[in-house]
Amino acid sequence: MTSINEQPIPAARPVIGEDEIEAAVRVLRSGRVVQGPEVAAFEEGFSRLVDDRHCVAVNSGTSALHLLLLALGIGPGDEVIVPSFSFAASANAVRLVGADVVFADIEPGSFGLDPAAVEAAITPRTAAIMPVHLYGHPAAMDKLMPIADKHRLAVVEDACQAHAAALNGTPVGAFGAGGTFSFYPTKNMHSLEGGMVTTADAELARTLRLLRNQGMEQRYANEIVGANMRMTDVSAAVGRVQLGKVEAWTEQRRANAAYLDAHITAPAVTTPPVAEGARHVYHQYTVRISGDRDAAMAKLTEAGIGNAVYYPTPIHRLKPYWEPDQKAGRTWDLPETERAAAEVVSLPVHPSLTEGDLERIVAAVNSLGENL
Repeated sequence: MTSINEQPIPAARPVIGEDEIEAAVRVLRSGRVVQGPEVAAFEEGFSRLVDDRHCVAVNSGTSALHLLLLALGIGPGDEVIVPSFSFAASANAVRLVGADVVFADIEPGSFGLDPAAVEAAITPRTAAIMPVHLYGHPAAMDKLMPIADKHRLAVVEDACQAHAAALNGTPVGAFGAGGTFSFYPTKNMHSLEGGMVTTADAELARTLRLLRNQGMEQRYANEIVGANMRMTDVSAAVGRVQLGKVEAWTEQRRANAAYLDAHITAPAVTTPPVAEGARHVYHQYTVRISGDRDAAMAKLTEAGIGNAVYYPTPIHRLKPYWEPDQKAGRTWDLPETERAAAEVVSLPVHPSLTEGDLERIVAAVNSLGENL
């Protein structure tokens, strides 16, 4: 039970400091608040995280996925292979462009797409693979890219939880045809709200810029059908401040995770493995609970330790996907996805944790004991 002098430790804590506030106020006073110099500067700065790829800022991570699929020409008649163990936005973006979602199972360690399952899911209609770098751990891009090349498929990276993650020295967002990032407040860095698309293809980047701005590069000279998915300069200014802090925050997250790895000893709890060559940035510190997960979470909450399940219901079991599949008589065999959804719990790992917080987290987790 939480002591009267102990405050609960939140599972996540967005950072909005004086630097961010001053940046937002500066932009508001300037009068240039939408798609101006701050956005351009943010794009330029973010490109350094993704091997100097072209960067196109938009209003959310979901918009980033949506526009990238549109820019790649993916639409009705196409299939995109997606993990069901992810946030719904991964699959929603595919549906929004009119393509069909094909779910593939995940690896038990990284929670990313299983390359063997991906290869088995490819059909003549497959147009793209969407690896999700879940919780900040890179997917198995060293195995997925050769599969995509072999079958001439686009790779759309959902890196919305993985700013500055890398595999064998290559940053996520720099593997496929394009990568996407989210700057929602609970992410490893944020811009209040926003997203980014990254690509090595200059023409694709230009198409993305047209799509986010009603199809215009010059005002009232619409070249294609587009939308309004622009990032504001206020958001970009906040993002620029956070961009200067994300590396230090990342190292703190990694240090916090290392402490938890070293000190959590409860037999019912499995700490997150890290693949060889992977730089895990710990958007979430996600353990597996064997036994009664609800009881374990209740005990952690009683001890003042924030915890959450990401994600309790795989996408293929959500109503917008489950009901059409049932009507079509389609089923998905995703045992690792189902097991992960039943076992995972995310614990606090954010950079605001103190040494005392980490000790409290470990004590609460280890007190769960052997039999839940």
